Amino acid sequence: MARKPSVLLYFHNRSSMKKNLLAAALAFNAPLAFCLGPYAQLEQAAGPRAAAPAPEPRLPGAFDHLAADTRYWVTVAAEDKFDRTALLAAGLDIAEIREGFVSGLIEKTAMEQLAAKGFFVKSRQPIRDYAKNHLKDFPAADAPYHNYAETLEELRALAAANPAETSLFSLGKTVQGRDIWCLRINPAEKGEAPSARPAAFFMGNHHGREHLSNEVALGVAAYLLERKTDPEIRRYLDTLDIYVAPMTNPDGAEYDLQTGKYRWHRKNARVNPDKSIGVDLNRNYDSRWCQAGASHSPGADTYCGPYAFSEPETLAVKAFIETRPGLRTLMSYHSYSSLLLYPWAGKSTPVESARDRKVFETMAKAMAAATGYRPQQASDLYVATGDTMDWAYEKRGVFAFTTELEGTTFYPGAAMIGKAVPRNVKAAMYMLSVTEDPYKLAQ
Repeated sequence: MARKPSVLLYFHNRSSMKKNLLAAALAFNAPLAFCLGPYAQLEQAAGPRAAAPAPEPRLPGAFDHLAADTRYWVTVAAEDKFDRTALLAAGLDIAEIREGFVSGLIEKTAMEQLAAKGFFVKSRQPIRDYAKNHLKDFPAADAPYHNYAETLEELRALAAANPAETSLFSLGKTVQGRDIWCLRINPAEKGEAPSARPAAFFMGNHHGREHLSNEVALGVAAYLLERKTDPEIRRYLDTLDIYVAPMTNPDGAEYDLQTGKYRWHRKNARVNPDKSIGVDLNRNYDSRWCQAGASHSPGADTYCGPYAFSEPETLAVKAFIETRPGLRTLMSYHSYSSLLLYPWAGKSTPVESARDRKVFETMAKAMAAATGYRPQQASDLYVATGDTMDWAYEKRGVFAFTTELEGTTFYPGAAMIGKAVPRNVKAAMYMLSVTEDPYKLAQ
C-alpha cells in the first residue's frame, strides 16, 4: 500500500526490519492537528508493529566471550532507598527494584564483601549464566539498532535532507577519539553559533549498553524534521534552539558491541590503573560528586572516576551546556525501568525552590502521562550523586530530566523500538511546548 513520505527516507539503512519498525513508529497517513497534539496518533502508528526477528540458534560457545568476566548477577535484600544507596556505594549496579529486593551486576570481589556489610544475597549467578537465559545473540550488522557509524550516517542524512533547518557538529572527542555528534535544529543559527532562542537538549546513550536510548533520541530528531511543515512543529523550529546528541558515550556503545556479542558494558572506554575498563559518565558530573550511590572502585559499574569531570565526554557536555545560556530544558534517555525522573538524584530532600519544584512535578506528570511511565523524584529510588540531571539544574538552572525507558532488560529486542519511540516522541513534544517559558507552569 502506498504511504506518505516519512522519516524512513532518512533511516535508510539496509535492513528491511529497521524500515518496518520505524514505519510502525513514525509514519502517518494523514496530517495531525495540534488540538490533538502533533503526535496524537503516535500510539496508533506504533501498531501493528513488525514482529521481532526470531533469535538465531545459539551455537556452542555463544557466550564464551563472557567466560572471563568476573561480574555476577545478584539479587540482594534491600528494604528502602537507604539500603539501595549503600549497595550502589558497595559496587552493585542496580538494574531492577522489587519489593524488598534489588537485582543487578557486581564484581565478584565486591559481592563477596556484601555479607560482611550486612546484606543478604538471595541469589547469584555468573554473568555468563545469566546471559544464557536473558540474552539473544547479537543481531546482524543490518539490525534495527544503530551502531556509531550508522548513527552518524543517519544524522548526516537528516542534515543533508533538511539543510535549511539543521546543522551537525561535534560536542567534543571521547577517550578513544570519536566525535560526540550533535544535530542542531534551528533555521536561524547553525553549528556552534550563539543564539538568543530558548533551547532544549535531548541526550541518549550515556551508558554503553542502553542502545534503545540512542534510537529514541534519533526518533525525536527524525520526527521533528518529518513533520516540519505541521504548524505547531514549525513553531518549535522557528522559535526554539533544539539539540539532539543521541550517542553521548560512543566508545562505550561500541565496546559493548565489539565482539559481536553484547558485553553488558555501562561505562566509557577509559583504561583504569587496575586495567578495568571505564568510568560511569553519569556519576562523573560535579554535583555532590561520589558522595553517595557511586563507587570509588574502578572495577565497579558505578565507578565515579578519579575526580569530577575526569572524562572528555562529560567535559564536552559541560562545555556545551555552559556556553548555551538559553538552555531551558534537558532530557537524558536511559534504560530500563519505565520512569520519568527529576532532581534531586544526589540527595533525598526535595528541590528547595517551591516554584521550581512545581515546574518539575508538572512537567514530569505530563511526560509520564504521554509515556505511561511513573513520575518521581530520582532519589526516591536511591541517592546517586554526580549525574547529568542534577548538575545541569544545580549549576545552570536547567529543568533537566532523566527518562528510564521501558523493558525488562538492557537488550529488549528490536520490537521495543516501535513501542518506546512514539511514546517518548510524544513526551518530547510536550517538553518543547513549554521550553520557551517553563515557569508558566508555576503560575
